[in-house]
Amino acid sequence: MKPSAPPQTYRVKSFGCQMNVYDGERMGELLAERGIMPAPEGEDADLVILNTCHIREKAAEKVYSDIGRLVFAGKQAGKQPLIAVAGCVAQAEGEEIMQRAPAVSIVVGPQAYHRLPEMLDKAVRGKRATDTDMPAIAKFDALPARAKRGPSAFLTVQEGCDKFCTYCVVPYTRGAEISRPFSHLVAEAHKLVEAGAKEIMLLGQNVNAWAGEDDKGRRTGLGGLIRTLAQIDGLARIRYTTSHPNDMDDDLIAAHGEVEKLMPYLHLPVQAGSDRILKAMNRQHTAESYLRVIQRFRAVRPDIALSGDFIVGFPGETEGEFEDTLSIVDEVRYAACFSFKYSPRPGTPAASMDGQIAPQVMDERLKRLQARLAHHQYAFNQSSIGKRCEVLVERIGRHPGQWLGKSPWLQSVHFQGDHAIGDLVEVTLAEAGPNSLKGLVRNGATLLA
Repeated sequence: MKPSAPPQTYRVKSFGCQMNVYDGERMGELLAERGIMPAPEGEDADLVILNTCHIREKAAEKVYSDIGRLVFAGKQAGKQPLIAVAGCVAQAEGEEIMQRAPAVSIVVGPQAYHRLPEMLDKAVRGKRATDTDMPAIAKFDALPARAKRGPSAFLTVQEGCDKFCTYCVVPYTRGAEISRPFSHLVAEAHKLVEAGAKEIMLLGQNVNAWAGEDDKGRRTGLGGLIRTLAQIDGLARIRYTTSHPNDMDDDLIAAHGEVEKLMPYLHLPVQAGSDRILKAMNRQHTAESYLRVIQRFRAVRPDIALSGDFIVGFPGETEGEFEDTLSIVDEVRYAACFSFKYSPRPGTPAASMDGQIAPQVMDERLKRLQARLAHHQYAFNQSSIGKRCEVLVERIGRHPGQWLGKSPWLQSVHFQGDHAIGDLVEVTLAEAGPNSLKGLVRNGATLLA
């Protein structure tokens, strides 16, 4: 590679989960410390970072397609950007990316991006750089202070996974479960609130596996961390995702009934309704044990909105076992859900299992599942009509005077009025659609500017 001028602008394209969004923000903050700023909307960037996800099928091929588009656009413009590939595809296939894509200057895994500035220095000198080391805590220690964000901010508290579900690559791309220190998280939360955040979403591959010692040296879990964060002045809302059913403890469940700032929303993936399929997935819970956890949450917070993840067409899934999944959907009545066709990931045990399901069967099952999930989401929205609640204003709507925000139950709500992004506005939920609600605002209803 030829040496190039140091980049003045960057663009991060993050794919996949919220943790990738968080990582993308942090990479931007690292670059900003070097005086490299986001490229203005509509303008080409000097440095493009593809922050990748490896969960879905053909994820790597999509990366190569994106690289090809960047190279073609650069030729058209007469100026090639520096290209970096980050995230889980980088972790899983770093050397292959370097071999297959000569246009890529940097490959960096999700636990090593704190070294991005040094890697960029090498790339500018014409030397390609790869780093897929996994020093998770060292990464957080090296990251800069948080930059100003919107009214809702992400805060990664836990990374990695020890569960080894047979369909999942996360343990191989994100490493073993680690928890960030309590004091670091409290300090970062304070910085986020000082920068304008009214809501903090705590993130982790298995966020409720977080554990640490509080400021008095006592062992505590996610519930204890949430109780401490709730004492921060100016922080109005706390959420967390994604949880594992086996890591739910009594204190976290109790916190949903005791901590006013903890929103009545829980994302708790089950993946399937059949115990045989759950065992083949190595989920380490049954449908019944999952439902018992749900019942405990509803006992302390009856209005809680529930969300989940589902995989259809796992190897060997019969029609009857798929019907078990529909049954658990009907029993829980989810307010929202994510659902996917099974996607074989190279190197995972499920990829070599017998009984791989035909694509057309998976398509038909996914269509039926999503219709059932949509029915329950619409029913939940309809059941919200007449409720009075606070909505956190996140952005301007499409129509004059319209604003969009989130209810406590993470529903999208649109309403009219004289407000600003970051306001908490009291509304009455008046009309419900499949994916959003209309709110009516009383005069003088802004609660927190």
